Amino acid sequence: MKLIIGNKNYSSWSLRGWLAMKQSGLHFEELTVHIDGDDWQAMKREGDEFQPSAGKVPVLWDGDVVVWDSLAILEYLGDKVGRDRFWPKDDAARGMARACVAEMHSSYLALRRECPMNIRRHVEGHMISDEARHDIVRILQLWAEARARFGSGGPFLFGTFGAADVFYAPVVSRFITYGLQVPGFAQAYMQAVWEHAWMQQWVEEAEDEEWVIQKFEDTA
Repeated sequence: MKLIIGNKNYSSWSLRGWLAMKQSGLHFEELTVHIDGDDWQAMKREGDEFQPSAGKVPVLWDGDVVVWDSLAILEYLGDKVGRDRFWPKDDAARGMARACVAEMHSSYLALRRECPMNIRRHVEGHMISDEARHDIVRILQLWAEARARFGSGGPFLFGTFGAADVFYAPVVSRFITYGLQVPGFAQAYMQAVWEHAWMQQWVEEAEDEEWVIQKFEDTA
């Protein structure tokens, strides 16, 4: 299996795909491309072996199978290794976890736009719009409900690390980068995600990257 990802400092969707691969336990080769660089743009134009139909990262290659989109990658891996590796066994918990992941996948556009993932930066006094603040409140509501109802088995949203944590890990990174204030229960959850061995590996490698995408730096 081959996973193509973008810049570790900036690419939130790549982080999700990579964490899903780690959670699957399957062996994979990792290829990192500079998503704002000339080489990647040329690859997309030329349609060589790196090119999925959508031209996006992350991309999973598994023999003749090509899967792009982080949620599709997670679901594909769940089919291979068993869905219990990603989703809670309890029906109510699994239903909420799926809804949380789907909402993350399709929502929070203001937060994404105003607080792009930038692991190397730590910003003080970052101003956000009412729309982004609304996104944050909604996320905190979901985290609070998941932890209260289903989090007794561990420090993550549904107890043990799973799909919901994979998808909200970049949000944790954003909250840290921009110094966004959250209540104590959320701080504890964020610490658990941030200190997870896989997350620490990603962060260390992001900090070592030399690539810079100026538009994301300007936003920060």
